[in-house]
Amino acid sequence: MRLFHGLDELAAAKGEHLGHSGWHTVTQQQVDLFAEATGDHQWIHVDPERAAAGPFGGTIAHGYLTLSLIPLLTSEIFRVEGLAMGVNYGTEKVRFPSPVRVGSRIRSGAELLDLRDASIGKQAVVRHTIEIEGGAKPACVAETVSLLVP
Repeated sequence: MRLFHGLDELAAAKGEHLGHSGWHTVTQQQVDLFAEATGDHQWIHVDPERAAAGPFGGTIAHGYLTLSLIPLLTSEIFRVEGLAMGVNYGTEKVRFPSPVRVGSRIRSGAELLDLRDASIGKQAVVRHTIEIEGGAKPACVAETVSLLVP
């Protein structure tokens, strides 16, 4: 866990790789709950028997489930002290190069691309590369934008 003591210290890390999260196993229960929350019940996600004979050899996580794990994974990589709040502002770019099979372990690496002025604080642009343990390609590469308010 990398700890920054304020936005000035974070700004000095622009262009740096900030570290990696721990490994997390993606479970069928997570996938099923995400399907319930979003209404996306496609068989490749929620039907293990049918998915076993499908193109991925088993059920896979929704791409947006993988994306939604970024806040959890980031909480293990870095933190900025002295903020009133930090909120999701959006994404610059998101790609899903490889599916995440249920039972796989994933982690995120984070790189601070930019820290730019905003009306009530700073916008941090971070590239997250979500790796699959033993995988040749990442599961997700996303440039997120967070509004950090001191």
